[in-house]
Amino acid sequence: MSQCLNPDCLQPNPKTTIFCQKCGSKLLLKERYRALKILGQGGFGRTFQAVDENKPSQPYCVIKQFLPQAQDTNNQQKAEELFKQEAIQLERLGKHNQIPELFAYFIQDHRHYLIQEYIEGQNLLQELNQNGAFSETKTINLLGDLLPILAFIHQQQVIHRDIKPENIIRRQGDNKLVLVDFGAAKTATHTALVVTGTVIGSAQYVAPEQAMGKSTFASDLYSLGVMCIHLLTNIEPFDLFDVSESEWVWRDYLTVKVNDRLGQVLDKLLQQATKKRFQTAQEVLAALQLTIKPTPQATPQTDIELKSARGVNYGQLEQLLKAGNWKEADRETANKMLEVAGIKNQGWLREEDIDNFPCEDLRTIDQLWVKYSNGRFGFSVQKRIYQSLGGTRSYDSKIWEAFADQVGWRVKGDWLYYDYLKFNQTAQTGHLPLLRCGVRRMLGVGGGFGGSLLSRRDL
Repeated sequence: MSQCLNPDCLQPNPKTTIFCQKCGSKLLLKERYRALKILGQGGFGRTFQAVDENKPSQPYCVIKQFLPQAQDTNNQQKAEELFKQEAIQLERLGKHNQIPELFAYFIQDHRHYLIQEYIEGQNLLQELNQNGAFSETKTINLLGDLLPILAFIHQQQVIHRDIKPENIIRRQGDNKLVLVDFGAAKTATHTALVVTGTVIGSAQYVAPEQAMGKSTFASDLYSLGVMCIHLLTNIEPFDLFDVSESEWVWRDYLTVKVNDRLGQVLDKLLQQATKKRFQTAQEVLAALQLTIKPTPQATPQTDIELKSARGVNYGQLEQLLKAGNWKEADRETANKMLEVAGIKNQGWLREEDIDNFPCEDLRTIDQLWVKYSNGRFGFSVQKRIYQSLGGTRSYDSKIWEAFADQVGWRVKGDWLYYDYLKFNQTAQTGHLPLLRCGVRRMLGVGGGFGGSLLSRRDL
């Protein structure tokens, strides 16, 4: 299906259509981005799930269309400024693994568009509605995952200003939380922190000072606290605040146990007075006795030296990965590994072949996959997942099946055929490479082979 982007039409069309069959509008943005369906609509415009037809793997992406509801000229200009600001923020912050990456920002047909990374998964409000109130452990894990992201954006002098369950997506591939929608974000210059600005944010979660147009880093932490008590109680935030006493009464609505440490942290996050609150995300982590992870940096796009102990040429593999042609790259990986092992006619790799596989070649192949997938695919990525589940060189069917479940080689307990696997970046982390030459061995019955490979110390 191809969704028309004309706000006055929005007619669904056959997927390969170039022009809308109803209004005649062009369906492709920049001759490459095709909207598939509407994901949502807000005060600034609509969001569409889309596909990038300019890439061989045709990965999903998101189109954000600027379409403000405000008719007043000043409000229109302010809304346009905020929309452009979101693109600027994403350009700066989107290299973080838990923030969507910006792909493009442009004007077409007199409308502003922003193209960003598509995050597959449920937001926390959907998760709440589906599963009910969060447990104490789940809430602590949420804080442990989300606070380092806030620490990162605050270090970049950015205040998000719209922390709420709808803007946190649990990514399907690795269950990591991803912070989205930087449309309300602002740069926290010294002047901006002391001068009253635009009142923005979602009313139920907004900090008192932000409601007065004076947001600070602690404003994001206040909203985080409100979000946590909403998730813990499954009660709307407005109903958790006693207006007559001017205090939060969230404990009165608890149906799950909350220990004193977490309760005290939440109480401090929810302080009305800014100075009585935590001032940094690191302070919250310290109070919870959680260790902040190093801030992820953008993967340096340095050239990889294509080393081979057997004189094998990896140029074609690099070109396929660079183009995002994941399926052909997977096949090329298999062929090159057979060539290195000197068993091209055999058709599959044995455990002894993996044991004797040169470390130079294994590292070259892995580094190429990791680089061009932005850390999503590669043997070293698979190794971290496998070992986190308790995997060793010794074959354990339960661990191997759990690993396959996590990287997407099994669905509902059934092993997938090769052609039913995902060869694009919407696949789970660690989904590729698969070694097509040994797919029968690796998928379902090749745990010994996989254990040998994923236990290599040189990965």
